[in-house]
Amino acid sequence: MQGFVLGGVSSGVGKTVATLTILQALEDAGYDVQPAKAGPDFIDPSHHEAVAGRPSRTLDLWLEGETGVRRNYARGEGDICVVEGVMGLYDGDGSSTAMVAEALGLPVVLVVDASAGMESIGATALGFAEYADAIGRDIDVAGIVAQRAHGGRHEEGIREALPDNLEYFGRIPPNPDLEIPDRHLGLEMGGEAALPREALREAAETLEAERLVDAASTPPEPAAMEPSEPVDATVAVASDAAFCFRYPATIERFRERGEVVTFSPVAGDAVPDCDGVYLPGGYPELHADALESSDTLAELGDRASDGLPVFGECGGLMAMSRSLTTTAGNRHEMAAILPADVTMHDRYQALDHVELEATGSTLTATVGETIRGHEFHYSSADVDGDAHFAFETVRGDGIDGDHDGLLEYESLGTYAHVHPESGAFDRFLEALDD
Repeated sequence: MQGFVLGGVSSGVGKTVATLTILQALEDAGYDVQPAKAGPDFIDPSHHEAVAGRPSRTLDLWLEGETGVRRNYARGEGDICVVEGVMGLYDGDGSSTAMVAEALGLPVVLVVDASAGMESIGATALGFAEYADAIGRDIDVAGIVAQRAHGGRHEEGIREALPDNLEYFGRIPPNPDLEIPDRHLGLEMGGEAALPREALREAAETLEAERLVDAASTPPEPAAMEPSEPVDATVAVASDAAFCFRYPATIERFRERGEVVTFSPVAGDAVPDCDGVYLPGGYPELHADALESSDTLAELGDRASDGLPVFGECGGLMAMSRSLTTTAGNRHEMAAILPADVTMHDRYQALDHVELEATGSTLTATVGETIRGHEFHYSSADVDGDAHFAFETVRGDGIDGDHDGLLEYESLGTYAHVHPESGAFDRFLEALDD
């Protein structure tokens, strides 16, 4: 599958809107498009899926390794893949957009905010293209998309200022309808704040879809994953507006090796008959009233105390705790599986790629094993003094700065999100089959 990477000159330049507009332009031109995201984000991919109609692939070298990134890319479908970058093109030590583009051998289309520039856009693009050679990276910056650019003299000035070796792939005009509302973890989810299709189609008309397709390339074939034995296990996955941060590859992995059933704690669903429960991250703080008033978390707590393994990531950890206190100071009772009380804050408490070393065997790792993940949360957990942890933090903050992975019964709650390429979900499935 051919593809290209959309890299920004910085954060906030409008990469997500540019990605959605390009997805629309390619769809309107008759192409079957696969979206992807460089980086561990869950929110931007939800917007991709709202436009493209299929899940966005997560491509992160820290979480997946080079082989895993290539393998996850190859699992996509369609004629062409559009990969939205993270932050600025070269930003990030664990897995920058440039590093992902290099690992896949894909060209970069630079997204430049042209709202207050013209000739300087050419200078910016040239600098980004030549910087790759200066740092010894094999990055092909193919050209630019001018974000928030007017037509007429403005567009012509931008086009003429570009060096001959950089393509002009069109512009996205300024339009208040092409703005996505913010929330404390970033943009609102695609299902809540999908951009108007008419505005996307109008903006898509000022992009040059065929030139973008001509610039695309095909990555090398990845090494095949070692086949894994099926397990006799059913995983119940919480899936609703409170538990919506999960990678498509995670559910695919569960289904490849076991059985999956879903349930909604927000709707008050009964916990399904299963061998283990996975609580993904999300926004339990926005649905704390519904979670507290439903019977689901109380039942989950009872089942966990009887030995049902429950694995929660970030928002899942919050729901597994005794209580959740919002920024308004309202305390809500949660599942009371873990010996912790969680409090929301106005500022984020952690944001980084993480590495964890298991101090004992647990649901997602064996003793001494390290796994890599990502943390981004606005909450903190006040943990009992005699609490037990599964991991020491090699990199990242974890729960208390030194540890992550709170343990109780047969259950585990972490602030880290992990990808199936880490092996963590295979360990989880195998633990359920013991």
